[in-house]
Amino acid sequence: MSVWRRVGYCVAPAWTLRGLRTSSALLKDRDVLSYLPTLKREINKFKWSPLRSSEHLPPDQSDVIIVGGGVIGWSVALWLKLKQTQRCTYSVLVVERDPTYSQASTVLSAGGIRQQFSRPENIQMSLFGAHFLRNINEYLGVIGEDPIDIQFNPSGYLFLSSEKSAEILQENYKMQRELGAQVALFSPEQLKIKFPWINTEGVALASYGLENEGWFDPWTLLNALKRKAMSMGVTFCKGEVTGFDTDRQEMITTEGDSLYMTTIKGAIVTVPKSLECQPVECGVVVNAAGAWSAKVAELAGVGVGNPDTPQGIKLPVEPRKRYVYMFNSPNGPGMNCPMLIDSSGAYFRREGFGGNYIGGLSPPEEEEPDISNLDVDHNYFHEKVWPLLAHRVPSFESLKVKSAWAGYYDYNTFDQNGVIGTHPLVQNMYFASGFSGHGLQQAPAVGRAVAELMIDGEFQEINLTPFGFERFIFNKPILERNIV
Repeated sequence: MSVWRRVGYCVAPAWTLRGLRTSSALLKDRDVLSYLPTLKREINKFKWSPLRSSEHLPPDQSDVIIVGGGVIGWSVALWLKLKQTQRCTYSVLVVERDPTYSQASTVLSAGGIRQQFSRPENIQMSLFGAHFLRNINEYLGVIGEDPIDIQFNPSGYLFLSSEKSAEILQENYKMQRELGAQVALFSPEQLKIKFPWINTEGVALASYGLENEGWFDPWTLLNALKRKAMSMGVTFCKGEVTGFDTDRQEMITTEGDSLYMTTIKGAIVTVPKSLECQPVECGVVVNAAGAWSAKVAELAGVGVGNPDTPQGIKLPVEPRKRYVYMFNSPNGPGMNCPMLIDSSGAYFRREGFGGNYIGGLSPPEEEEPDISNLDVDHNYFHEKVWPLLAHRVPSFESLKVKSAWAGYYDYNTFDQNGVIGTHPLVQNMYFASGFSGHGLQQAPAVGRAVAELMIDGEFQEINLTPFGFERFIFNKPILERNIV
């Protein structure tokens, strides 16, 4: 069966083959070439067709398997191919269980990009993300295809702070400027002149992105990354990685505990409508499974066993559901409307023209919604979000909700920052997940960083060592103060 599968056919039913063998005496004692016309007629009589095609199946071997075909996964695939040379070539396979991306974090996000972070690594990654988007056709253009229009809206982010958080905003501003981000501080009086539709009550200070901030179309970026990577030879498979073939070597610590150094030799890929799971031999696995990356890590033994040992420490990434609401306010802010982040945590931005906006609010930890589905809680907008928006923008008192959707954050419960790098006990699994809502804008930098670590052995452009798994082992969070 496996030989037939590899070339794209399946064995015909036994009764069909028996019928072909006995149906005509013309098939006796003739040259093989003379069989063909008769064989074709006989096949047509039985209306034979393959049971299944192998076009959707993964290859038997791939040097690199990327688990997760979102914007992070495809960025890693792209940068691996960009770093490929004639002397150093390697095959790359991307496995994604839902190529429609109906529940993907990438396409259900608000599509924002900003440099207004508190961690220098986050600022640097988003600065490169802005450079990548400005030059997207140089990076992702494909000969013979239409130019890519990312639909970028350079309206900036506007962070409002109360008296309590004004000092933090100033500290962030200083670091952002030192790293090259074009950001300005506004007093309440200056803010009112710049944006007269804002109610400045309770605002002590504001910071505004002057360049390289705004929002864009996530779907366009995802498809452009995928198209470019596949044009460079990356293989795609619709399926789910449900297990790993591993080699484990036991080590005994000085305290007498057993640890296992694990090497992944292959992945088990379950393919829809397939009669069997497909083993794929590999040299490296990239865990870019987003909100479900902790489950993929467990398949390799990460987080399994004694939680007081490095092996038993879980990847602290889990799905968190977030609502995004689209509403209409005919007298709302005009074309100069930024992505406004209120001191309360509520946010909104303009969506196209005609008085349309999208907005939302991340709930407190104790009010996290059920993640078993992507149903939208419309009462949450009316009870929690609307009062905050109407207070900050008085014209929003008469807004009307037009639609809403929910999406997943790959939320890092430890420190709300991405996990980038290897595991100390699983030497050939690389992590690229846990970005807690800012993975889309940082995807170009993350893909480049993972490719550098894999091919060059260390980070080259941006030192992302602090984002490694080791921080969970040593309990050293790297907190980001500007989480939206």
